[in-house]
Amino acid sequence: MGILSGNPKEEPLHYGEVIGCWSYAGANKGLISAYEAFINHAGDKELIELLREAVDMMKDENKQVEKVLKENGVTPPPTLPERANAKAEDIPAGARFMDPEISAAVSINVGQGLVSCSQVIGQCIREDIATMFSKFHAARLLFGLKLLRLNKDKGWIIPPPLQTDTK
Repeated sequence: MGILSGNPKEEPLHYGEVIGCWSYAGANKGLISAYEAFINHAGDKELIELLREAVDMMKDENKQVEKVLKENGVTPPPTLPERANAKAEDIPAGARFMDPEISAAVSINVGQGLVSCSQVIGQCIREDIATMFSKFHAARLLFGLKLLRLNKDKGWIIPPPLQTDTK
């Protein structure tokens, strides 16, 4: 049996898997910090609930990814300090992110997260890493669908020109 034909957890990570895991955890940490700030700015209760769900999802993902990194002798990216809680009404109107802006930013991040997961999956040799990122991809897809529904329900989507003439 070769080095890559046994228990995946006993196989070494290749450099692509290392940087994929490390970058993903680092990006999540930046987004967690941003979403904690967005929670302070948001006024819509459903949006706040989705932001909290996203933070919890990314923290859980990071626990899994950082465990793999540590088991393979790689120091995970640094964690940012948690944001202080604030009331949206205490933030001046000109300095406050509005709910449609927050939702649009999170929607962009969902798409970027799906691409990141797909990229790591595509370069994996270790099945356990590919499976882990496949689960992350599925969770982000479901989260993105919830966010899309919220955007539609609230009227926050600005659609591109719609193709209605299909002669």
